[in-house]
Amino acid sequence: MTTQNSTHSFISWNVNGLRACRKNSFDQFIEQISPDFLCLQEVKLNPDVIPEEDFGYAFTTFHLAEKKGYSGTAIFSKVEPLSVELDLPDSTHSGEGRVITCEYDGFYLVNAYVPNSKGDLSRLPYRYDSWDPAIREYLIDLRAKKPVVYCGDLNVAHQEIDLANPKTNRKNAGFTDEEREGMSNLLAEGFLDTFRHLHPDTTGAYSWWSYRGGARARNVGWRIDYFVTSDDLATSIREATIHPEWAGSDHCPVGLKLAKG
Repeated sequence: MTTQNSTHSFISWNVNGLRACRKNSFDQFIEQISPDFLCLQEVKLNPDVIPEEDFGYAFTTFHLAEKKGYSGTAIFSKVEPLSVELDLPDSTHSGEGRVITCEYDGFYLVNAYVPNSKGDLSRLPYRYDSWDPAIREYLIDLRAKKPVVYCGDLNVAHQEIDLANPKTNRKNAGFTDEEREGMSNLLAEGFLDTFRHLHPDTTGAYSWWSYRGGARARNVGWRIDYFVTSDDLATSIREATIHPEWAGSDHCPVGLKLAKG
């Protein structure tokens, strides 16, 4: 049996404003779950309101957007990384605090808040033609050096099983053919959607719900938050989980456990 200390535990959570989430359940979540690696998206912080607490982590880094109170990511880690990189190599994608990469002994951890295509799909061309190819090539380059754990709010429900109402959302942001193709293209390069790897047929498993119409209570949701790993980690995957019981945001945390070594 795999014991707790023989695995690395990861959590990814779009907190939709860290200060608001802290008023709800964030601190209790940290105290109770305490993952080895915690990746946050949409922290919506300004430099003058970054929490002073380290939440018990040896290493904490925030990457904030130039626009105050917008976007932003963070990684908390119980071990110090060997190196930290912000953004993608192409400066076209900088300024919004969307990507943090931490290098550890056995893997790279990449935390991303993927751009939303917007309700009018005005940002879909950028997403499809620029962002998705850039992040894919970046992850491929990292994997050439060591295994990769890629997580975050990827802002796409990849398959019909990944949202409650696929028929009525075919042309909506997060479920367009272009966004789904971007995800397919990444997986085709030797990466795994860890949740579907372990739970290929599980339905009703969602990580985001609209605030409207009682969607969360009715579980009318979307699975748009992921842990994706390079396939050289396939035999190390022990758990891939979704935690809808934590309601500090319109997203819930998603988790991964990998065997050490």
